[in-house]
Amino acid sequence: MPFNISNLERNKPLAPFTTYKIGGTADLFVEVHTIDELIYVLSEALRSGIPFFLLGCGANILVTDKGFRGLVIRNLADKITFFNGDSVLAESGAVVADLIEKCYDRGLSGFEHFVGIPSTVGGAMWQNLHFLSPDRQRTVFIEEIVKTSRILTEEGQFSTVGVEYFQFDYDKSILQKRKDIVLDVMFKLSPKQKEEIRAVMEDNMAWRNARQPQLAEYPSCGSVFKKIKGIGAGRLIDQIGLRGTRIGGAEISEKHANFIVNTGNATAADVLQVIEYVQEEVKRKLGYMLETEIMIVGEL
Repeated sequence: MPFNISNLERNKPLAPFTTYKIGGTADLFVEVHTIDELIYVLSEALRSGIPFFLLGCGANILVTDKGFRGLVIRNLADKITFFNGDSVLAESGAVVADLIEKCYDRGLSGFEHFVGIPSTVGGAMWQNLHFLSPDRQRTVFIEEIVKTSRILTEEGQFSTVGVEYFQFDYDKSILQKRKDIVLDVMFKLSPKQKEEIRAVMEDNMAWRNARQPQLAEYPSCGSVFKKIKGIGAGRLIDQIGLRGTRIGGAEISEKHANFIVNTGNATAADVLQVIEYVQEEVKRKLGYMLETEIMIVGEL
């Protein structure tokens, strides 16, 4: 054993831990439940020089059929603490859905915009979690409520940083360029009537249910391709009539063309073939090169 972790598992299937329900095994797998456990496992992995991947809700990723050669750390450090009436400190493994309900119970606004999106706090910071505003005129980003964050830098140092450190953009953050690990985040919220918060949650869920395939019936990783400014990727795919296109068990959703769903027996190879086909067809017919926003995890 390369390092001393008591609850280490070998050859762990990863598909059950992803929203896609696709993927091979991890050579090594461990669950952590506290920040101290997370720091310890990270330090052991770094000391041993073993590749590692930090897993949250398993959304916005596609695990390859060959799986991950290294250590997968499933982050379940999810402590949530409220301060001063309008601030909340959430560990990086805290699930956004839990934060939404806890904030609603206290009449605090900020998280309700992200209802229905599977994500942990760490994942939300990695991609600058976002959704349309209630009037559908702009996009609301997680960065708008971030105050500070405690991170473990890629150099192995602990640091408390402000929101500007993350260089947030649409679907982007510094975490995609640097191997920093978010340990916890302090969010600044706003008091609001619970009825108003609930109304936003219900409207957003209704909007999503009407326009996007639901995970319970059609496992997916969410939107596959990055938005081209002023042009939705799904609109381009729809424009050339690719809804319903299927390779193996992977299908371009009939409900939203930027979702590639697992119809029940899809492999990662199926999904990757659909992605490549979409890119080729959109480029050939419309002249746009679509880039993926999902992370491919594992050995190709």
